[in-house]
Amino acid sequence: MGRLAEMQRKLLEQMMGPEAMGTANANLHWSDEKVCRNFLCGTCPHTLFTNTKMDLGACPKSHTERLKTEFLAAKAATPNDPTFARFQKEYESNIFQFVDECDRRIRAAHRRLEKTPEENAKTTNLMREIAEIELAIQGGTEKIEVYGEQGKVDESMREMQAIEALKNEKAEKERELQQLTDTSGASGHQKLRVCDICGAYLSVLDSDRRLADHFGGKMHLGYHELRNMLQKFKEEREKAKNAPPPQITSGPDGPGSGPPGRFGSDRDHRSSRDDYRERDRGYHSSRYE
Repeated sequence: MGRLAEMQRKLLEQMMGPEAMGTANANLHWSDEKVCRNFLCGTCPHTLFTNTKMDLGACPKSHTERLKTEFLAAKAATPNDPTFARFQKEYESNIFQFVDECDRRIRAAHRRLEKTPEENAKTTNLMREIAEIELAIQGGTEKIEVYGEQGKVDESMREMQAIEALKNEKAEKERELQQLTDTSGASGHQKLRVCDICGAYLSVLDSDRRLADHFGGKMHLGYHELRNMLQKFKEEREKAKNAPPPQITSGPDGPGSGPPGRFGSDRDHRSSRDDYRERDRGYHSSRYE
């Protein structure tokens, strides 16, 4: 069977269930290693990016609605079973790994859009040259003032011509610096930027229609869903962390009651302590009266 045919079979199996394809073991249990735990707990990332450049291919494990239904029923019946906590922890870890890998690609894309060392050096040199020209213009202006006080008209005119040439040179350097700033880096004249959700390159020149296609695309929405899952996991952990401690179960005679032990019930102990406190207060009061 070719690779394409195998992928098609896997996709059909995920959509219809392996029983419908005649390939599943009827005795397969939801706890089996062959069953996708991401699918049982929520969403399998393999199904989010089909036919995109991030296509992960068909999930190698089983996606069967019958097993998911049985899993959810078992979880509702025995929510304190540590198996379900272990499955959920594994699910959250898998989702985090997918998003973390995307974040690494985003950071790498940002680095590629930065200026090269040669471009940085050229920018620094231009800024230094502009600063030197500015100092020369200021020095020439001071000379003109001195020549004017001394009545040296010819020298003043020559200095004014030199200053005018320096101003033209400065303007040229500034235009060159602006052009370098606008077109440097891997972005070039396209002015690329990176989508912080899915890591795709976007251009500031893109039309509204093209941007809408991106933000409504399967890959962008897939990573958006995974990031929302991580936020939901975080909120649920915070909620569980801040939840009040469980209340002590009350017996038929009120909180703390129950069958008397070797030394009597809790209520008997409280009565004895109260009597002791009363006697103690009476002792101290009579002692100092």
